[in-house]
Amino acid sequence: MAITEMLALGAVVVGGLIVMSIYNRLVALNLRCTQASSDIDVQLKQRHDLIPNLVETVKAYAGHERGTLEAVMKARNAVVAAPTAAQAAQAEKTLGAAIGRLMMVAEAYPDLKASTNFSELQAELSDIENKIAAARRYLNSAANEYNTSRAQFPSNIVAGLFGFVAREVEVVAKEHRAQVEAAPAVRF
Repeated sequence: MAITEMLALGAVVVGGLIVMSIYNRLVALNLRCTQASSDIDVQLKQRHDLIPNLVETVKAYAGHERGTLEAVMKARNAVVAAPTAAQAAQAEKTLGAAIGRLMMVAEAYPDLKASTNFSELQAELSDIENKIAAARRYLNSAANEYNTSRAQFPSNIVAGLFGFVAREVEVVAKEHRAQVEAAPAVRF
């Protein structure tokens, strides 16, 4: 075997190892994004499962606030039944607003605010909301890292060859940004 043939073979092997390394990194980053997205789904499901208990607790103290309670349950059911991610995201916004109205109703009922059950459900909801925010931040970080890696040379060539597509970043609407960024209120 001639030296040029050995060099050519060596270049092919090195090139193959580089492509394999880039491919494996893109796969790992893409899977990290998928896992982060699944984490958000788990947190949202926990929130959806908590809402009926919260509504029932409020109903016990403020049953005549029927419109607010029905709006919360209708919004929750719309999220659960949403056929597409875009419709689910829109329904989540509606649900968030309905939960906010429910919490404002609770403020008007001292007995409800003093209820241990309501306080525990409210704390659990607050905890889940914090976990959702953290999971979204993690997803955004993972998606940014993946998209950056996918766009850089020579990864962009490998990504194009193997069909790696960009991942979307979770964007918080301006009207919800202040709520998300605000420090949680502490009441005694």
